[in-house]
Formats: sequence, structure tokens, C-alpha cells
Amino acid sequence: MNRKPLVEEHTTESESDTLALARRFAGMLKRGDVVALHGELGTGKTRFVKGICAAFGVDDHVSSPSFVILNRYEGRDHTRKPLYFYHLDLYRVQSIEEIYDLGFEEFAYAENITLIEWSEHLGNLMPARRFDVRLSYGDEIDQRRISIQWVEEPTRSGVSGKAVSRA
Repeated sequence: MNRKPLVEEHTTESESDTLALARRFAGMLKRGDVVALHGELGTGKTRFVKGICAAFGVDDHVSSPSFVILNRYEGRDHTRKPLYFYHLDLYRVQSIEEIYDLGFEEFAYAENITLIEWSEHLGNLMPARRFDVRLSYGDEIDQRRISIQWVEEPTRSGVSGKAVSRA
């Protein structure tokens, strides 16, 4: 599925602004999408995930899976059918093997939405088709700069929207 090129730059002034932006962004998401979140500690990656999940009616408490690495939430798509969200926090991951052991390939390419904090830890497992969301500190204490980009990379050494095989 080809999407139109997308690059958006936003500045939010508060946590509630960041949540509202994430809710609006969620309107672009479809089953099978991957959202790769980048940013320093405290820039609002988990807050952004909370906004996305809220837009899909997730009732569960959404929190950073820093120690458990993976949380799963259930929401509803626009037709009210169940839609699962896999929320990963790869900050503490030490190796690609840990990511494989989570079953990454099984859920990252299924009919759900995958939200990945510290996605740079994926290395060659990074899906070629994804949204990159980059969060950084602004000039004021609660201000954040948020860049949203649709990425559709050409096939790269064994990766065509799917993770590199271990074989």
C-alpha cells in the first residue's frame, strides 16, 4: 500500500497539546501500521502513545513498558472491530535476540498497530514502511517539537517491509 509522502512539523505547548496531536495523528493509522518513536528520555514518547491509544478507545492504563518491554492493549477501529496495539519500549534491550524472543515479527507485521519507543534499537529489523515520530525538547519547559514522517524505504538487504530473517 503506497501512501502519500508526509512530513509534518509541530510544536506543542503542554502535555495536553501533545495528547491532542497524537489523537489527530491516530486518524492516519491503519491496521498493520508501525510507529517508530524517537526522542530523549522525558520528551513525551509514552504520552504520544497514550494519545494514539485514547483515539482508538483503549480502556487499559497505558504506561511505558520499560521493564517488561512489551504491553498489549485492545481498542476499536473505525468499524468498532477489535484492534490490538503492541507497545514496545526497547530502552533496556541489550540484543537483537531479545527482540526476536518477544515475537516481534509475529506482531509487527500483523493486522494490529505497533508502537515502538527507542526504535533505533531495532537496527535492521526496522520496518521499511512506518511512521517516524521524533520528539525533542522545545524552548519552554513543557514545549515539545514533534516531527511526523511517513517512511517507505526501498528494499534493503533482505528487508521488504518485514524484518530480516534469522536464517
